[in-house]
Amino acid sequence: MRYPVVAGRFYDNEGDALHRQITKCFQHPHGPGPLGMDGTQRDIVAMLAPHAGYMASGPAQAHAYHAIAADGLPELYVVIGPGHTGSGAPVAVSDEDFWTPLGVCETDMEVVSRLKGIVEVDRRAHLHEHSVEVQIPFIQFIDPAPKMVAVVMNAQDPESAAETARSLRQACEGKDTLFIASSDMSHYVSKDRANREDLEVLDRVVDLDVDGMYSTIRRLGVSACGYGPIAAAMMASQPSSARLLKYMDSGDTIGMGDVVGYAAAEFRR
Repeated sequence: MRYPVVAGRFYDNEGDALHRQITKCFQHPHGPGPLGMDGTQRDIVAMLAPHAGYMASGPAQAHAYHAIAADGLPELYVVIGPGHTGSGAPVAVSDEDFWTPLGVCETDMEVVSRLKGIVEVDRRAHLHEHSVEVQIPFIQFIDPAPKMVAVVMNAQDPESAAETARSLRQACEGKDTLFIASSDMSHYVSKDRANREDLEVLDRVVDLDVDGMYSTIRRLGVSACGYGPIAAAMMASQPSSARLLKYMDSGDTIGMGDVVGYAAAEFRR
């Protein structure tokens, strides 16, 4: 069992309090409003969601899960996050279930077994990593019995993203899968710069232009932390369209001077 490392810091560490905290993210002035579960035919194949503390990025994150719930719940959630600690394999999948204050989120061991020998199973990459963990309570909030596969990318270059995408697509074949790319955008820059440069990157994302996303990040020096997971989720899901659901920054929620940017975007089949 993989136990949380940022409960009590990034989000509340008690079940009822955490449920209320997530509810408030939906109800926040920057949130999407009340959750609706009215999807009849799933169309969303991938999602971009931020992974900071809920007090900062939670309203943007709520937009992602509001759209998922409205579209219909998948059979499998594949959460791809960047490695912030540098521990473990270049690309690492977890073979443990994840516990949060909302309960246990089971890992789909069938998919993990298909990945063995292609993507390394390495618990070290997940042990202290928050980028995947922070998505799980939101998944549990909308889905009472989710199955997931957790992937941490320490290597985020285009080649690693493409190979990760190919491996995940093959391993998830036959399952109704939603790929979730966990990423924040610019880190600790002025609000004007974050908004201008992040939206230029997100324009490439919405255009489904992976190469353009990478080149724009390099050209502008954008400090988005999960560009590899975004690329991998886009290539694994092979969407036909994308839409930006929400862009905001930490100045909108906790009043920081230099801000961190947060985005939610959906990708449809």
